[in-house]
Amino acid sequence: MAKQILLNAFNMNCIGHINHGLWTHPRDTSTQYKTLDYWTSLARLLERGLFDGLFIADIVGTYDIYGQSLDVTLKESIQMPVNDPLLLVSAMAAVTRHLGFGLTANLTYEAPYLFARRLSTLDHLSHGRVGWNIVTGYLDSAARAMGLAQQPEHDRRYDQADEYLQVLYKLLEGSWADDAVVADRQQRVYARPDRVRKVNHQGEFYKVDGYHLSEPSPQRTPVLFQAGSSQRGLAFAGNHAECVFISGQDKAATRAQVDKVRAAAQAAGRDPQAVKVFMGITVIVAATEQQAQAKHAEYLRHASAEAGVAHFAASTGIDFAAYALDEPIAFSQGNAIQSATRQLQDNAWTRRRLLQQHALGGRYVTLVGAPEQVAEQLIAWVDETGLDGFNLTRTVTPESFEDFIDLVIPQLQQRGRYKTAYAEGTLREKLFQADHPHLPADHPGSAYRFTSTPAPTGALHHA
Repeated sequence: MAKQILLNAFNMNCIGHINHGLWTHPRDTSTQYKTLDYWTSLARLLERGLFDGLFIADIVGTYDIYGQSLDVTLKESIQMPVNDPLLLVSAMAAVTRHLGFGLTANLTYEAPYLFARRLSTLDHLSHGRVGWNIVTGYLDSAARAMGLAQQPEHDRRYDQADEYLQVLYKLLEGSWADDAVVADRQQRVYARPDRVRKVNHQGEFYKVDGYHLSEPSPQRTPVLFQAGSSQRGLAFAGNHAECVFISGQDKAATRAQVDKVRAAAQAAGRDPQAVKVFMGITVIVAATEQQAQAKHAEYLRHASAEAGVAHFAASTGIDFAAYALDEPIAFSQGNAIQSATRQLQDNAWTRRRLLQQHALGGRYVTLVGAPEQVAEQLIAWVDETGLDGFNLTRTVTPESFEDFIDLVIPQLQQRGRYKTAYAEGTLREKLFQADHPHLPADHPGSAYRFTSTPAPTGALHHA
């Protein structure tokens, strides 16, 4: 049977997310991001399209590298202003039954004890439809705002993340037994004291001595997303991630990256095919190819290539505004996103070339065409690279999602490559066709489940 394509809508609780400048398009509604109606309408729309999830990005800090100022960031609203993503979930969960929610939270600035409760709360309220996109941050502006001189060193951030996950597993998996809650009114026992265990963690980065505040939620640990593609990031993904988000530019490089993700999972003793790999992609579709090309041209007139380059400057830590249009950009390996800086290693990049790449305000692969053309291209990307699905970015919102749902999804369904109805169950059960909602047995987090003996105390292995 041909692989069913998985789909997340890729969004952020702000105006400018990936394809910058399109907030100026007269049909775009992203300036309404501050209202619940904006998000509940989007959730209903995505569920109509049978999307697996809404993946909500987030950032802590500001993009102040380009021109050494916030001028372009503020003028074009490059992920600023930005509101908290987790606070959106309850409202969207209330108007949907199946749509999952992948939420980004930066562990560097979140105390694990309190964050575990927030995850459990959202998993309860959504009936098990929550995922967490694990990020460690990369902006020195965030570090300074949080009282640090600068971000911790790249690999050191992953060392901290390994321990953070260990603490979360102890809280979410190991503090309460499955049968701890009995809710026995006659005996006046809501939870059995002998089935609730204190977590005592004494580590390098975290010290926790307490009970998880929430009773077990449907999934216990939410579905774990991660996007690191450096050597250290891949080792972390191999240990922890259930879904990995990558940014591909061509099929050969994407195939290589997918293979690396699966090899990392296998090296960690996990089933490499159990990790779902998603690639970010932009789609502009209309009833005919000619109409799609016209729509693309229309969008280009509103997009801001400079805003896209300013965003990329923050990702690399390189001030592209300091270079003349045709001056070669000097590559330097800094403390930001290593996969972003690797794109500049051939030293053939100039600011003009970057502006051309970011013509639509972002640098994701962009498919433009009639419905059947887009469907065939998506299928080719999956079949030729080993991808499991896509994070679909917005251009003009909600128009781009409406177009995709009305025009592309029927084509994928006709080809047997996209579901025609939701399966029942939690987000984990839906994504992995699993027969239970919890972490699989080969995932290291499952070793922390409440048993008759205490959970492991040693640190998780990392390369």
